[in-house]
Amino acid sequence: MHKIKVNDQFVFEVEQKDSAFLVNGQPVQLDLSTLGNNNVHVLYEHKSFNTELIELNKTDKTCKIKVNGNIYQLSIEDQFDVLLKQLGLDNLATNKVSEIKAPMPGLVLKVLVEENAEVIKGDNLLILEAMKMENILKSSTDGVVKKILIKQGDKVEKNQILIQFK
Repeated sequence: MHKIKVNDQFVFEVEQKDSAFLVNGQPVQLDLSTLGNNNVHVLYEHKSFNTELIELNKTDKTCKIKVNGNIYQLSIEDQFDVLLKQLGLDNLATNKVSEIKAPMPGLVLKVLVEENAEVIKGDNLLILEAMKMENILKSSTDGVVKKILIKQGDKVEKNQILIQFK
């Protein structure tokens, strides 16, 4: 069973039993044919729908799909997510990042944050040159910068701790 929220508005419980789909406990007859990598043609109640997967985030269990030209944002919970939420343990599933490590050896070109600065997920933290390419390292979490362990011009090794969060 999966709980699917569409555009943060509509919630559907979807389950697949053998070759049939159940939506909110009711059987739904779909005829699906794959057209390409991210495209599926759907026939439902004698109506035709062209669907395309635009974006998929497996970590957050979200995706964007286009159906006949309209874009929908979906968030998906499986039976384990629902169970964790029922037990009040859903906040434990979110991992708190306490440090940023170098993903590869390289040279620190520029540090873009300061200690005690508040950052949100996706903020640029520093620019690391590796293999003659500039890589912008972004924050993978919301937090406050506790300590910056490197400075501009430092050479770093893979997995070296660069920034710590509070």
